[in-house]
Amino acid sequence: MSFVRKEFYHIFRDARTTMILLLMPVVLIILFGYAITTEIKRVPIAIFDQSRDELTLKMTDRLKASEYFELYTTVDSYEAAQTLFRQGKVHVIVVFPPQFASTPDAQAQVLADATDPNEATQLSNYCRAIITEQLIVDSGQLTVNTDAKQLSTVSCQLSTKSKAVTPVTTLLYNPQMKGAYNFVPGVMGLILILICAMMTSIGIVKEKEMGTMEVLLVSPLKPLYIILAKAIPYLLLSMVNIATILLLSYFLLDVPIKGSLLLLVSVSVLYAIVSLCLGLLISTIADTQQAAMLISGIALMLPIMLLSGMMFPIENMPDILRWLSHIVPAKWYIIAVKDVMIKGLPAVSILKEIGILSLMAVVLVFLSVKRFKIRL
Repeated sequence: MSFVRKEFYHIFRDARTTMILLLMPVVLIILFGYAITTEIKRVPIAIFDQSRDELTLKMTDRLKASEYFELYTTVDSYEAAQTLFRQGKVHVIVVFPPQFASTPDAQAQVLADATDPNEATQLSNYCRAIITEQLIVDSGQLTVNTDAKQLSTVSCQLSTKSKAVTPVTTLLYNPQMKGAYNFVPGVMGLILILICAMMTSIGIVKEKEMGTMEVLLVSPLKPLYIILAKAIPYLLLSMVNIATILLLSYFLLDVPIKGSLLLLVSVSVLYAIVSLCLGLLISTIADTQQAAMLISGIALMLPIMLLSGMMFPIENMPDILRWLSHIVPAKWYIIAVKDVMIKGLPAVSILKEIGILSLMAVVLVFLSVKRFKIRL
């Protein structure tokens, strides 16, 4: 307990360290919740309406009312549409042909700027859904053709001409498709790694640089107790960060906590312990604070951002990267948090993730103790 108190004094007398520990989680959760998101909203759109009948006017009004689009202007020709694309003033143009409502096989066309293919696909799907919804309401015998002409390769067709059963899509767990539902678990994994692993490794290496590690080594404490005394303060601070993140997610970002709060906190504490063990292992490798920070940044942050499923689907990665993702602790933590927090699943459903994180903690503690040098 004396060493734990010493470590707390060591942390709080450094204002910069305290700011990083307590304010960085707030900044990151707000940044990822609002600024960094895969949702596309308020995209400038133009309408090329050659029909100007009641149906096309209703579709135009529905597109204007959507949160995804903002009507920039209307055009009278394809040449004007191309000019708007080249100037970057619009990303999507919806084209209604002449006699749209009265022609049984009429097609509504969606032109999308596919310099960003993912954005073009997503915007085309938004348009298709909005137009199809209006067609169903009006029971039109029409076809929606999503195309991007020379600007993209996005192409699909949807027909309401047949009397076949119309499929109904239901979005489970996140019906509003909010990006925060995906980013909040990822940010929790990122923050805990930064706080626990990076700060722990830097704190221990700083003892070496300042020469105070000699005092620790000549004390009657065993190496394991020294390691625990270094880890406990960061673990307790991580619990404060977990509470802060959950409160901000629930009240500010409207991300629900559908499962057991106790289970969610327990999994987070287990992941924090794994992160602490990683930091301890890094401290046995690095000899300077700069080296510890560099190793933490490259060996921890990049895999979390790229291989944990936080930003990019793991299923789309090559086999070797999918295999490497298995050794990234954040991957299993993010899966567990989504299952508990978003889906509301019980502990039985995440036993695999809990087991893998527990095994990682045991292995990392063993390696840290074995590599901890009791002599300078």
